[in-house]
Amino acid sequence: MNKLHKLHGALPRPTALTVALALGLGLTGLAHGQSTTGTIFGTAPVAAGETVVVQGAGGATREVAVDASGRYSVTVPVGRYTVTLRKDGQVLATQENVGVSPGAGTQVPFAAATAENAQNLGTVQVVASALPAIDVTSVNSSTIITAADLQKLPVTRSAEAIALLAPGTVKGSSYFANAVAFGGSSVSENAYYVNGYNTGEPYRNIGGFQLPYGAIDQQETLTGGYDAKYGRSDGGVINQIGKRGTNEWHFGGQVVWEPKYLQASPRNRYYASGALPPPTGALEYQWADPDLVGALHQYRSDNKQWETVYSAYLGGPLIKDKLFMFLAAETTKTGYTTVGTDTTERVSYNRDKNTKFYGKLDWNITDNNVLELTALKNNQTTGTGSTYYFDYATLTPGAFAAPNDITKDNADFYIGHFTSYITDNATLSIVYGKADFKNPNIYGNHSELPFISNPQYQDPTKVPAGTPPTGISNTQTNSSWLSSDATNGTHGLRVDFDYRLGDHDLAVGIDNMHYEATNQGQSQINPFNPAIDYFWSYRSNGTVRQYKIGWQTSMSMDQKAWYIQDTWQVSSNVLLKVGLRNDHFTNYNDRGDAFVDMKNQWEPRIGVSWDVNGDSSFKIYGNVGRYYLALPDNAAERAANISTYTWQTYDYTSVDANGIPQGLTPVGGLVSPDGEFGLPKDPEQVTARNLKPEYLDEFIVGFDKQLNDSWNYGAKAMWRDLKTAIDDECSPYRIAGKMGIAPGGEYSYDNYLAIVNSGYYNSLLGPAYCRLINPGQTNTMLVRADEGSGLPDQLVSMTQEDWGFTQGVKRKTGSLNLYLEHPFDGKWQARVDYTYSRGFGNTEGQVRSDFGQGDVSKTEDWDAWQLMDGQNGELFNVRKHQLRIRGAYSFSPEWLVSGTALIQSGVAESCLGYYGPTADQDPTAYGPDYHWCGGRKSPPGETHTPWTKQINVGMQYMPAFADHKLAFKLDVFNLLNEQRATQTYPTRDTDPGFIDNQFHTPVTFEPPRYVRLSVSYDY
Repeated sequence: MNKLHKLHGALPRPTALTVALALGLGLTGLAHGQSTTGTIFGTAPVAAGETVVVQGAGGATREVAVDASGRYSVTVPVGRYTVTLRKDGQVLATQENVGVSPGAGTQVPFAAATAENAQNLGTVQVVASALPAIDVTSVNSSTIITAADLQKLPVTRSAEAIALLAPGTVKGSSYFANAVAFGGSSVSENAYYVNGYNTGEPYRNIGGFQLPYGAIDQQETLTGGYDAKYGRSDGGVINQIGKRGTNEWHFGGQVVWEPKYLQASPRNRYYASGALPPPTGALEYQWADPDLVGALHQYRSDNKQWETVYSAYLGGPLIKDKLFMFLAAETTKTGYTTVGTDTTERVSYNRDKNTKFYGKLDWNITDNNVLELTALKNNQTTGTGSTYYFDYATLTPGAFAAPNDITKDNADFYIGHFTSYITDNATLSIVYGKADFKNPNIYGNHSELPFISNPQYQDPTKVPAGTPPTGISNTQTNSSWLSSDATNGTHGLRVDFDYRLGDHDLAVGIDNMHYEATNQGQSQINPFNPAIDYFWSYRSNGTVRQYKIGWQTSMSMDQKAWYIQDTWQVSSNVLLKVGLRNDHFTNYNDRGDAFVDMKNQWEPRIGVSWDVNGDSSFKIYGNVGRYYLALPDNAAERAANISTYTWQTYDYTSVDANGIPQGLTPVGGLVSPDGEFGLPKDPEQVTARNLKPEYLDEFIVGFDKQLNDSWNYGAKAMWRDLKTAIDDECSPYRIAGKMGIAPGGEYSYDNYLAIVNSGYYNSLLGPAYCRLINPGQTNTMLVRADEGSGLPDQLVSMTQEDWGFTQGVKRKTGSLNLYLEHPFDGKWQARVDYTYSRGFGNTEGQVRSDFGQGDVSKTEDWDAWQLMDGQNGELFNVRKHQLRIRGAYSFSPEWLVSGTALIQSGVAESCLGYYGPTADQDPTAYGPDYHWCGGRKSPPGETHTPWTKQINVGMQYMPAFADHKLAFKLDVFNLLNEQRATQTYPTRDTDPGFIDNQFHTPVTFEPPRYVRLSVSYDY
């Protein structure tokens, strides 16, 4: 769909894998996206009456028997535990401070299970570290960062920044804020969880809500290989586990300060310069505005910010061993200056505030029944402040212009989780959650004037003498408006039942979510002057267009699934996981009618782990899986609900003092390239009748091995192949051609317009809007004739060739990751990852990053075959080379230094222009949005942005006089102050023969060097 506006080492352990899979109780400790549990397992001498007692800091106690082969296993919530071996009530050995991570197995063997040891129980000693070097129970690809890691490492305070420590992740397009891309997928294809509930942004699924930073116990970043229990992601998973109260009271607080005066000055942006391209045939090139060549485009030297964070927490027992609480709150205050571009000539002074609250109650009803209640609030206000005029001649601010527009994003989550350990072999888990979101917009600018776009292209002969090259604009800063009453809501239920039967651990369950959105999307009507339902956009060819754009609307969706999973101990050293998931996705329009209903999406998942030496020192693993992705609520916007996107082109004689064109003469008629004329849409016609959801197949193989007692190393290869995608086609004239009603049987945009203008189209072919399809597959389209026309409804089968496409959906990504790791030994830790990746195709996924189109599964891709001509190239969210380094070194109990580094190759750039060898064609009326430049095809990746090197360092002082509970820390981000471009402007042409002055100039840079100071106290 047409875009809006270019806007220590472990000792030998016999049969370790067998032990791991004697899962026994609870939610299995297998790897999965929203896991909140893990497994403690091990070996003990073989003797009657032996039990292992696992006791958490929260008082909960689990006791399991050691089986006849000397093995035990118990599943417990994420946290730290004391593990004790007993016989007939006598304590034989104890291991303290055993850590459990989400979806992982922690091995605690007490001794080798031999007959000799069985006769000498009184001599049993603890022989293993609490943290095994290699987890042989896992077949997934995950990175777990703990609260202790976060205290050491210089990391930006967000879930996404933590996720970027994991190999296979990249920061997404700057148009999508802090969003992260996994394995080449787009930024909308991920899942976020907090304490087991989906906290993804509910409308577009770009980003998600997260815990206060100090409340994070662990964050698991999953980059692939999760089992059948979890789905709705073909990218990655960010899974946060919050802290919980224990039998000891703890409290603390922190102040974090990023001062403005310790931030380096950002780089300025300049217009393009250099030689013009050679002619394309008879077409000569000139700059769209010769006066702007090499000129200052945006003065950014003053665009600095400061930030202060206040946080506190309190946790402890309300009833010892029974009822516990944990509370955490965090307020972030940010101030920043933003000098706009030379075309806006404004400077805004802004203040943002983000307050987060996290509360958790844990009730041990009995040792076998546990209830957890979580509340999470996130209230964010963005943009408070004022805007002033800015004089680009003197680079100084001027008079007051208007109060800033303010955006609010308020979210409330309530999560309940009940776990019942019914028997040693059976566990029931029930999670129910509910969330409410309000995202109103409060407009400080009450201008009643229309917005003026591209004033720099105003004809210099039609403006008053002395008008600057940037043209005439006005006080209006909005081209469209968002609702002051926009809301979203979700609620979800999942039920899991696990049962151990011999060598099998069987799991079944359901996983259901409901989403509802109200008053979402933009409106074209100015709330302060309803007569203004348009904006003006000047063009470099001397004309002006009046745009009317808006589609504010409501919608809902259901996502239901069931699964079955078998974790089978095939032999003493081999684990096999076989699972099957079935998903059902339904999307509803604003009237509650289903326009997408996709049932029986079968997803097989198979994983294998081979404990080669039987002692957890060497693991070879593999995983094959299919992953389906649902359409978010946003799919209804523009695709299934009323929408308007029209323009009328005019000649004009002059421009008034507010930048409004005068003396208008229409050029051609009213145009809507996608048939968006503000009329209702038939839910049965807006999608292919045989529509299938997006899915990909994933293949993983790897190994982990101990180098020695201090180091691990390994490698992992991953291949992902996108099989089906959903996007919209906007070529109804192709359907007309298949039906034989296009004049002369020809497929052309001009013939489509002729049909529409004659009225013949509506009676024979139905509405002329875009429709959701599976590109590259045969799609069955319903064409409903107008009532009273006497014509029958028709089902039209459209093949790939019928649409004009020469290739179907293609997104293939492969990567090889090599790593070397030294786990923290009380003194130091380090990890190095090198990732080589390649990604090719013609489809990024649900969004398009090169120009920031966030119409999920309704991008310009596949609207028409000409738009896909030349599209096959490198993928935006793939970096060919990535080197990650992180580590920390403790000189003494008081001093610690740390650092992270991310060195990576650049982003594939696009070159967009007018179509065809003559470089002047626009067969779809989309303007210069074709993968053609200068009369030749230009696939993405012919050029790249430069390599980047982000190096962050930190130093921490924890004085002994405060018992190391007081900490002072200094972090420096982007130590080298490298500010290279991270994304560039992709459009080369403004009109045929005119080169855009912004072409391949930076849109965003690496952030300048800044310093973070913090002081904290933890009792």
